[in-house]
Amino acid sequence: MKRLARVFSALVMLALLGLGAAWFYFAPAPPTPAQPPILGTVDRIIVEKSARRMVLLQAGEKVREYRIALGFSPQGDKVRQGDGRTPEGVFRIDRRNDRSAYHLSLGLDYPQPEDRARAQAGGYDPGGDIMIHGQPNAVGDEVVLRGDWTAGCIAVSNAEMREIWAATDAETVVEVRP
Repeated sequence: MKRLARVFSALVMLALLGLGAAWFYFAPAPPTPAQPPILGTVDRIIVEKSARRMVLLQAGEKVREYRIALGFSPQGDKVRQGDGRTPEGVFRIDRRNDRSAYHLSLGLDYPQPEDRARAQAGGYDPGGDIMIHGQPNAVGDEVVLRGDWTAGCIAVSNAEMREIWAATDAETVVEVRP
């Protein structure tokens, strides 16, 4: 009987830990303070990987700042497909996808010619399909996954992604810093 009680207690503890972990990863996003809309388009997006921050600039002035999630192995520059890193450097938005598996997505023009040359010389795939995007469509609009969970992309909340989508166009410069 004592053994059964210990097993039951252990199962209850595991279930509670599982609920806690699920709440940590799938908790609703905290409300963001209301800000005036961004008028026009932004000139530049700065991504600071180490600070997990994205800043939108218009005429050299900061108009927005967001917390971001990165690739699951964010330290260092992207080298090859599957390394979980977010590339560093200066890119441009070269495509928009409103039917993405994630809430909206803006594609970066990675890999650059030097990335392709390095990968070809090394005999591997440099990867690609690096995006700024919202949360997975499967989790809903109110959820923001925590931690670095993408395959190398830059993720924000869905509400933030709608704002970024509206304030950018093709050729917007995106600078990704270490």
